[in-house]
Amino acid sequence: MTSVPPRIGLIVPASNTAAEVQFRRYAPADVGVHVTRLRMTGQWQRPLRQLDEPLADAAAMLSDTSPGVIVFHCTANSMQEGLEGEAHILEVIEKASGCPALTTSLAIREALARLQLRKLVLISPYVKATNEHESEFLGEAGFEVIHDLALGLSGGGDEYLRITPRQWAELTLEKRRAEADGYFLSCAATTMIEAIEELEHQLQKPVVNSNQAVRWAALRGLEITAPITGLGRLFREPAAAVAGLGAPADRRA
Repeated sequence: MTSVPPRIGLIVPASNTAAEVQFRRYAPADVGVHVTRLRMTGQWQRPLRQLDEPLADAAAMLSDTSPGVIVFHCTANSMQEGLEGEAHILEVIEKASGCPALTTSLAIREALARLQLRKLVLISPYVKATNEHESEFLGEAGFEVIHDLALGLSGGGDEYLRITPRQWAELTLEKRRAEADGYFLSCAATTMIEAIEELEHQLQKPVVNSNQAVRWAALRGLEITAPITGLGRLFREPAAAVAGLGAPADRRA
């Protein structure tokens, strides 16, 4: 009998045209990536708990593809209500689908812990208020944002994609801080992932991005740990170096 190939289910904001393209570009060839969308940004922005019903429906539909993990993939929304809100999203997905769940925020926490980063520079396309609530979330999780840049782009979608990888690299280098352990490039709807290798070379410090971290955590959930080129130290460091990370059922604190 032929074994079922590994699969990832993605739930993304309806306006995000970057995440699934990047997932398919960088994922191993035998990993299926299956996507459904929710209206949750811009004029559709709403409190996290009001997403429960559409989120559960999306997770249930994705469960029909028999994925090894279902990801709620939106950085700002998954951090919106702190660790408690993150745990709630995971619970809604798992209850509706019967599948292991992941959020962008959880993937980022695990990636930062994996690389032993505590003091961070945060770079995003968001408005300042969004950076502030992401900084609060990271602080609650034990990390410290020592400096940040919010570009103030409010449109999302194509507006975010107009910032090129070269421009993200230049913006990040302008905000370099000697005391930082690493750099967090936040947002799943950008080309930031393509700047990681150059930035790590120039900064000589690790760089974590939303799409990179989710890809790493999702593949780890599928027990796929082979290195992937072009995605920075996160995909090069040996798995044994992970410190302080429990099994999926223990990762919600």
